[in-house]
Amino acid sequence: MEKLRVSNLTIRRGKVRILEGVDWAVRDHQHWVILGGNGSGKTSLLSALTGYLTPTQGEMHLLGDEFGNSDWRSLRASVGLVSSSIRQMMPDHEPAWITVASGRFAMIDFWGVPSRKDRLRAMRILRQVECENAADRPWLYLSQGERQRILIGRALMARPKLLILDEPCAGLDPVARERFLDFLQDLGRRRSGPNLILVTHHVEEIMPVFSHVLMLRDGRVEASGELASTLTSSNLSRTFGAKCRLSCVRRRFSLKL
Repeated sequence: MEKLRVSNLTIRRGKVRILEGVDWAVRDHQHWVILGGNGSGKTSLLSALTGYLTPTQGEMHLLGDEFGNSDWRSLRASVGLVSSSIRQMMPDHEPAWITVASGRFAMIDFWGVPSRKDRLRAMRILRQVECENAADRPWLYLSQGERQRILIGRALMARPKLLILDEPCAGLDPVARERFLDFLQDLGRRRSGPNLILVTHHVEEIMPVFSHVLMLRDGRVEASGELASTLTSSNLSRTFGAKCRLSCVRRRFSLKL
């Protein structure tokens, strides 16, 4: 079953081409990496998928519904998003468990009182993301790694079918990054978990659980398909516009120029 499909997705603003003719599909049990340099169109693709950027032409289908013929705002609740923009909007005073509980309502700076049921579910999720001890700690006093896990917990509160992670390791120190990536590996292996879509510049962040890769350059698809056959030195060289040499040791990638 397809969770997501875009066909000939094109976004232009005036004479500027942002995306051109993008074809892509995410199916059950697939976890995708989106790779590309600055200006490749990664953020614009995410903005289109979440309904914040209207395509010039093409089709988008999400969970069986077509963009333009469905209420994309309600569908958006089925797509969890973890990004630096959301991280920066969190109120400093809010305890972690309320941040997680607010994900059920897709509300930032939650002003209501979560129900007992929502609190219990938020606490279960905090255990899942290994942040139970931070439940009552305000956002201001959480580490960067804790914030990323709690934002994932917030997204999971709405039981999303897709979870988009937009450069989630930005700002993490090397140890926190590795711990966070191990957490992503565990999350991706859960049968009841969402499809993961990781947006990154760095092949080092691609964990073994990821099965497919979409590579963008200048708003176009440079390569797309199963990770094992698509993530190659030649495809990376074209994607980043420089000669790249990919290596893999114990199922972890590294890149040298």
